Amino acid sequence: MAQPTLAQSTRKQLKTANKFFNQENYRASIPYFEQVLAKEPNNAQALFRAGIAYMSFDKEKASDYIYKAQRLKKNVSKDVEYWLGRVDHLNYNFDEAISHFQAYNATLKSKDTRKKELAQLIQHSKNAKVQFNSPKDIFVKNLGPTINTQYSEHSPVISSDDKLLLFTSRGENVTGAGNADGKKGGNLASDGEYFEDIFEAKRIDDENWEKPRSLSGVLNGKGHDASIQVFDNDTKMLMYRQDENGDFFYTEKSGGDWTAPKKLNGNINSKAYEGDAYITPDGLTIYFSTAKYSEEGTLDIYYSTRQPGGDWGPAKSIGNAINTVYDDDSPYLSKDGKTLYFSSRGHNTMGGYDIFKSEWDSVGNKWGRPENMGYPINTPDDDSYYRLSPDGSYAYLSSYRIGGYGEKDIYTINYIKNAIIRGRVLSQRDSTVIPGVELVFSGTQADKTALSYRDVTKPETGDYQVNVLSGRSYQVAVSKDGKNIETQEFAVPISTNDSTVIEKDFYVPYVDTSGTQFAQFKKIYFDTDKYKLRPESITELNNISRILKANPGVNISIEGHCDSRNTDEYNMVLGQNRSDAAYNYLKKSGIAETRMVTVSYGERRPAAANDSPENMQLNRRVEFRVIVKEGEAAPQLTNPSAGAGTTGTSTTSSSSSATRTTTPLQPGKSKAKLPDGTKVKTKVDEDSDKVKVKTKGANDEKSKTITKDGTIDSKAKQADGSKTKVKTDND
Repeated sequence: MAQPTLAQSTRKQLKTANKFFNQENYRASIPYFEQVLAKEPNNAQALFRAGIAYMSFDKEKASDYIYKAQRLKKNVSKDVEYWLGRVDHLNYNFDEAISHFQAYNATLKSKDTRKKELAQLIQHSKNAKVQFNSPKDIFVKNLGPTINTQYSEHSPVISSDDKLLLFTSRGENVTGAGNADGKKGGNLASDGEYFEDIFEAKRIDDENWEKPRSLSGVLNGKGHDASIQVFDNDTKMLMYRQDENGDFFYTEKSGGDWTAPKKLNGNINSKAYEGDAYITPDGLTIYFSTAKYSEEGTLDIYYSTRQPGGDWGPAKSIGNAINTVYDDDSPYLSKDGKTLYFSSRGHNTMGGYDIFKSEWDSVGNKWGRPENMGYPINTPDDDSYYRLSPDGSYAYLSSYRIGGYGEKDIYTINYIKNAIIRGRVLSQRDSTVIPGVELVFSGTQADKTALSYRDVTKPETGDYQVNVLSGRSYQVAVSKDGKNIETQEFAVPISTNDSTVIEKDFYVPYVDTSGTQFAQFKKIYFDTDKYKLRPESITELNNISRILKANPGVNISIEGHCDSRNTDEYNMVLGQNRSDAAYNYLKKSGIAETRMVTVSYGERRPAAANDSPENMQLNRRVEFRVIVKEGEAAPQLTNPSAGAGTTGTSTTSSSSSATRTTTPLQPGKSKAKLPDGTKVKTKVDEDSDKVKVKTKGANDEKSKTITKDGTIDSKAKQADGSKTKVKTDND
């Protein structure tokens, strides 16, 4: 006897579920469908209808139920392909959605009116696919469970000091949620959910809000009530009531509460539905959505003006650039009145309502073509009520999206900003800083466009600094003298302001064993556009001369550098002049020509970014690099200032090679003529790491120097016919 009773109970539950379902009271139907499925988990009809009901509350579960229903019973409904398309679209499966819509379309007769809707749905999926594959660098954040519930929250309104949030909710705390005796389920709308009420919440900090307080009382109408805008220094509130299909009211602040709402005049309100509105800061223009003028009963955006102290005048259409044959709603203007934000089911929406913006054309005296604000501001479902924060740095919106608390939730929209990453590069072996290291941060924007940021660690300190787009991981390639040391991954957290600074030191397996520069050989610097030796440079050159005389087996490369004030060709000549100035001084002090070679890098190997006078000074320099022959160790130098018999070992500290950066050289050729008549030809090969410099003097002196990857190959012929040749490999 128990089995028939169980079947009878199941039929009764299914009948109740279907009754609510047919009334589109989906929330009420779900518990009854679930009771049926608890007893009959493979009931295809219950699965199918429960899946449709879940579309407003749980998109992923909706998809699971409808797909399972079709697997159990292929033709569970003649409309199953339509609903599979709908749930696939909501779950970002756009290609599958299009296939289902096309399959359903093929079952309809040629004159079926549903074909128009299907064409639009297919276009929505195509639009959504484009937007989803070209996302914006935007951070969308749910306001959290203090504000949002499993029910619908929308219409955010923020006070001018950004400390008070007014919003609309259909949650369990609304006035109509209980009967007189306190039981749930009292005052319900036709869809089985509670009527909307207005709430306010005070901000605790950037992340948290106090428990919302209901503003029902005198604001409560017989149906839905919704917040729209606070204006006139937050002393008045524009609101919506469900009177006559939906009208606009305003109320004034009185102490901590609001006065009884007053209806706007007949130029604004009508017997048709009015949805949302915005009053300009001067209080003289109102933009609003209304179905009054639409033959299809859809919403269009209109505006009305008034004289100071007067009432609202006749409404005028905002124009066909904005209004479509579909719903256009929720107008909102930027503070300067030059940007209009609104929601629309038309244009190139991703599905449901999307947020669009339009710029005011002051020449044509009209609003420009609307632009979809893109993913992730917009989603395949409804996105509306876009409102800027008081300072315009972020925005609020209402949206039903995966990961929320139920139906529509209120979110904040922040554009992802740059963050400053700064720190040092240090040796893993002894934690000494390593100047002259190139760091390249490689990542991608949200739309997969490549990002690349570069800096070179500073002389002496080993500091670097880059300004990168936050909210992603970067591959950081660390290299020195053109050779990769290692690549590390570094995740940069999201920053929504322009003042975020992140300290990051990189420890790398690098030990300077090249011996290419010594503590005794300091760089010398030059004035802008000059190659005259400074007094302090003479002092340093005398020191270098003493060391070279005390160490006759040591040869050096004299390398000239410039800032980026002039052309590349000019700077190559200027760099050569600077290296020649040091060369000539050392030659006069008694250092043999055969022990020295000169080279110019112009502006191509900066020690610092050319972005300040101080950094440019660091780039106007000559470096002295000891040439170490292939297969030989770095020599030990006798330091003449330390006395006879005392030796100093070439330093391997990270302060060496401070300015030998590896800015890629630009391929090409250049010619120049020095003041003494010497002609200089420079050639940079295609791989940009080989530089060839030829000179020819007025007395037929010639030289050719080839530099590549640390190798120097130099030949010279003097006026008296004597020749010198230096060939080294410093790798």
